[in-house]
Amino acid sequence: MEKKYLMDTNAVIDYSDNKLPDNSANLIDKIDTQVSVITRMELLSWHKATRKQIQVLQKFINGSNVIGLQENIILKTIELRKQYKIKLPDAIIAATALASKMDLISHNIADFIKVPGLKVIDPWLK
Repeated sequence: MEKKYLMDTNAVIDYSDNKLPDNSANLIDKIDTQVSVITRMELLSWHKATRKQIQVLQKFINGSNVIGLQENIILKTIELRKQYKIKLPDAIIAATALASKMDLISHNIADFIKVPGLKVIDPWLK
């Protein structure tokens, strides 16, 4: 079975801006990209993005599997928020990765360090 990865918002931005190291960009080029609905919302409401960046991000999202707020993800999010007091968007992203049995690609390791069982891959260190 092929390894699956969920991309956090910051990883999508860095990838779309061609800022990631080659080995990480090559990995992302080869995978079926998966993002949480939260990442979709964060990307398309990014106030600092130019019109061109929004077009690139929309194209990326259109080519990705966007995972919505299914009941198992909602319940896991509630559990993570109660136990680890992490921000709601981060809890949803972590719950999505856990419920979908995916590793998370994110440069914000500190946001997810408290979550047991969640494997986080920093694309800047890969």
